[in-house]
Amino acid sequence: MGKHLNKKRRRNSHVFETAEIIEFHTSKFETARALPPIKALNPTQSDYLDALRTCPQTIVMGPAGTGKTWIAATYAADLYRTKKISKIILTRPNVPCGRSLGFFPGSLEEKFGPWAVPVVEAIKERIGKAAYEIALKHGDIEMVPFEVMRGRSWKDAFVLLDEAQNTTPAEIKTFLTRIGEDCTVVINGDVSQCDLPDASGLRTVLDLIKSRNLPVPVIEFTRNDIVRSGICAMWVRAFEDARI
Repeated sequence: MGKHLNKKRRRNSHVFETAEIIEFHTSKFETARALPPIKALNPTQSDYLDALRTCPQTIVMGPAGTGKTWIAATYAADLYRTKKISKIILTRPNVPCGRSLGFFPGSLEEKFGPWAVPVVEAIKERIGKAAYEIALKHGDIEMVPFEVMRGRSWKDAFVLLDEAQNTTPAEIKTFLTRIGEDCTVVINGDVSQCDLPDASGLRTVLDLIKSRNLPVPVIEFTRNDIVRSGICAMWVRAFEDARI
């Protein structure tokens, strides 16, 4: 009887010690994720962050290297990390710059993955790799190609549409009519880099905002706002000046 009780006490002691370790690591993880707020590096980035904080929908445009995608992804990660949203939805049109989706093996979602790398890396940096993998497994972070978007509805989510200049008017209409309650939406694109032979959905939306005075802020970065590197800024200027 005494031996049995001793074994029980040892088992209970082991459970208690394990609980202490889990509690310690949880506390440590939460401390490590206590990150500083996103810092704007120029006035346009500051306007962008203000729009994200105050408006349910924001359109952001401009050349590469200005932080358009990084700020959106990092802001989405912070909302998710602080439990202000329950999902992050990532999407972009199937008009690649380079190899087509058909080149890559796997499911549609796996093929979609390579183009989500900049967003994914920014989210991982903010919430941690392990937390990202758990969120992805539970469906809290989702990559939704346009091919499977019809019929979907999102709520309590941050929704990022990247490369929006390559949507058709019908596609961007489908995207915008998926948006439900308590969503923050970012439409990110560069109308000067449209790869479509016909009308751009992003240009259509910009025209509607202007003609109907819709309450959607449009943040426009210029080459003077490039923060990626001096080399990036040099080449953007060179291509723009040559009109290539």
